[in-house]
Amino acid sequence: MLLRATHALAAMLVLTLLATTGRAQWQNLAEVPGGEGFAGMFAGRSHGVLLAAGGANFPEARPWNGGDKRYYREVMALEEGVGWQVIGQLPSALAYGCSFTWRNRVVCVGGTDGRTHSNAVFALTWRDGQLARTDLPPLPTAQAYACGALVGDTLCVIGGTATNDSTRAMARGFALDLAANQPTWRELPTLPADGRILAVASAHEGALYVVSGASLRPDANQQPVRAYLRDAWRLRLGESQWRRLSDLPRPAVAAPSPAPVVGSGSLLILGGDDGSQVGGDPREHVGFARPGLRYHLLTDRWTTVEAPPLSVVTAPVATTDSGSFVIVSGELRPGVRTPAVQILTPQPVTATFRQLDHLALWIYLCATVGLGLWFARRNRTTDDFFRGGRRVPWWAAGLSIFATMLSSITVMAIPARAFASDWQLFLANSYVLLTPLLVLVVLPFYRRLDITSAYEYLELRFAPALRLFASAMFLLFQAGRVAVVLLLPALALATVSDLDVNTCILILGILCILYTSLGGIEAVIWTDAAQSVVLLGGALWALLAILSRVDGGLDTVISQASAQGKFFDSVEWTIGLEEGAFVILLGSLFHHLFPYAASQDVVQRYLTTPDVRQTKRALWLNMILSVPAQALFFLLGTALFVFYSNHPERLDPALENDAILPFFLVRELPAGVAGIIVAGIFAAAQSTLSSSLNSMSTAWVTDFDRRLRPHADDASRLRLARLLTVVLGLFGMGAAIVLAHIEVRSLWDAFLTIIGLFGGTIAGLFALGMLSRRANATGAMLGAIAGAAATFWAWLDGGLHFYSFGMIGVVTCIVVGWLASRLLPGDGQVASDLTVWKQPNHS
Repeated sequence: MLLRATHALAAMLVLTLLATTGRAQWQNLAEVPGGEGFAGMFAGRSHGVLLAAGGANFPEARPWNGGDKRYYREVMALEEGVGWQVIGQLPSALAYGCSFTWRNRVVCVGGTDGRTHSNAVFALTWRDGQLARTDLPPLPTAQAYACGALVGDTLCVIGGTATNDSTRAMARGFALDLAANQPTWRELPTLPADGRILAVASAHEGALYVVSGASLRPDANQQPVRAYLRDAWRLRLGESQWRRLSDLPRPAVAAPSPAPVVGSGSLLILGGDDGSQVGGDPREHVGFARPGLRYHLLTDRWTTVEAPPLSVVTAPVATTDSGSFVIVSGELRPGVRTPAVQILTPQPVTATFRQLDHLALWIYLCATVGLGLWFARRNRTTDDFFRGGRRVPWWAAGLSIFATMLSSITVMAIPARAFASDWQLFLANSYVLLTPLLVLVVLPFYRRLDITSAYEYLELRFAPALRLFASAMFLLFQAGRVAVVLLLPALALATVSDLDVNTCILILGILCILYTSLGGIEAVIWTDAAQSVVLLGGALWALLAILSRVDGGLDTVISQASAQGKFFDSVEWTIGLEEGAFVILLGSLFHHLFPYAASQDVVQRYLTTPDVRQTKRALWLNMILSVPAQALFFLLGTALFVFYSNHPERLDPALENDAILPFFLVRELPAGVAGIIVAGIFAAAQSTLSSSLNSMSTAWVTDFDRRLRPHADDASRLRLARLLTVVLGLFGMGAAIVLAHIEVRSLWDAFLTIIGLFGGTIAGLFALGMLSRRANATGAMLGAIAGAAATFWAWLDGGLHFYSFGMIGVVTCIVVGWLASRLLPGDGQVASDLTVWKQPNHS
């Protein structure tokens, strides 16, 4: 059966096709009715339908020919298969206000009819063929030609003028929390710069961005004169001060707004008026500024980007459900509109994996399968499959523990974190404190008891129910984690190479299943050892490659990163469970207690060496490697930040932060080198995946199958373990492929989070059993329930740091379990070798 499954998996791999992703695309939707087009419309989406309302144009003649500007009140809808149709009217003719899409409503703010500015705020909803209008609290003052953006549920507008004859623009802004029970406008901090009209606004991660625009001043005849601005500003909601950002390369007055934000944080300015043709004959105007501009929010750098086919101003931007951006009509040049509706679909600019890259990657992948085949001949019993016959040397076991804990998620997430933020989470390196505890307390139990599953201890110390509960939680979490371990690196690698997501998942999954199911834990450990060398060597090579591309090398990286606060500047040296050094330092100790002391995938390594002394050496080696490895990956992210700060034009605007490292590898490194380092990312994924698969089959066979089939022989259990490895691997691959193509990732994340919250509770059970002679099964069960409930409550509260959850689970379980055991009847005498207070001889 296993041989047939292996052949089937190999056939699937051969049939896998490579695919490429395309560049960003511009397309046209149906033109707005009337043929002329409009400037200053309101636009947004309601239940999948594009709504456009109001606007202004010159229907009779161009303004230089004496034509009058006309303002409109019609509301139009564009439905798929139907086209544009007029579905209603605004309360009055309006244009040059702000519009936003919020929860299937198009919120319209302010505007003008050419004579009087408006302070009206209302929401339009289109559903089941009916247009509904809901009035919202009016603005504190009338506003037109303002800009605005939706920051979460908070609607922000800033600038503009209050009357039609204003000769000064406002620097005031206002905010309205649309999700509040009784929303009321509050004033934002005043922009510490010139008041402005026709600025461009955007929002990202709780911050409002305002760029460019035109200030106004009266001339000798008290007529407003524009001055074109290039400054840019950011305000984080809840803070009292604006921060000035880098100036734009050119003004971008009245560019389509709110400006789209793509990828991990690139703000796109699509055109705009740069003022270069002001004062000229409007009939000779050649159109507004091209190309577009891109602002990268992390590096604070501006670059130019491909311009839209039609560069327009005073046009609203609406976001579609699929993440595309629609620019509705707009002004092509003074007095001339366009009816065109343009849709922008940002897509990553991918690099092509070259032949040498493919060769390097496939040599590595084939080598891992070869190791599995080599060790397959040594797996004759379940002890061989689960514990490697206890013949693994300490250094290989140590490298395997290191590789298992440093997953592909970590390899890409740490550089991404340092690139986007700082080194604050480097304080979570509690391995230095945890390793002595493991060596002195945990290892003697597992080696003396001669167990295969970590959860056997809970049955020996307490009761079978606690063993089954802990094992079941481990199995559920690992089953879900397999899909994530496959999906996240596959998504990142597909973003930056010519491998599509399905291909990456299949390559990672199939080859890992092959060597894990054939070679057992011994193949897993030895491939982990090789993978850790590839991983660290590739990371070091990548760092040297980045430093060689930065003038001044490491000194420049450190100095520029320090100036930007990219190391420990944000650390709050306070005591608390919300933020700060205390919760990271102490909380991470409890957070790591579960994987190192109570999780089967790591504990299983403790049982593979010939004796306890070698296992201790393995743990010391893991500690020695972990801290500098973490520093290496943090420094990688910091170096990437400095590199792209100095070369912003080389950064793909649609790129997500998690893909920043593989993006650099395939775009910047020579052929072959990128393949080797990408192999390191594959290695990190495979090391975690193989550990999960082998440990899950171990837990099921040891904790459940031996109870369900007490008379089964060892050979049948070995066959079951191999079959389970294949089945669980296929399940993880299937789940990863499904998650890659449907929008249920948030539900999957919630599932893993909830199950993962039990980790602290399970670690608390182990600690309770080892530390207390009085603890009994009843008290332990009550402690586990209390620990799980307290952790779940802390998670629901939402205000605590995620490193506090393990601390809460462990401490609550121990305290409640100990108190309950003192108050409730016990289960008899505890065996002397099951607590730390009388240690036995070790084997």
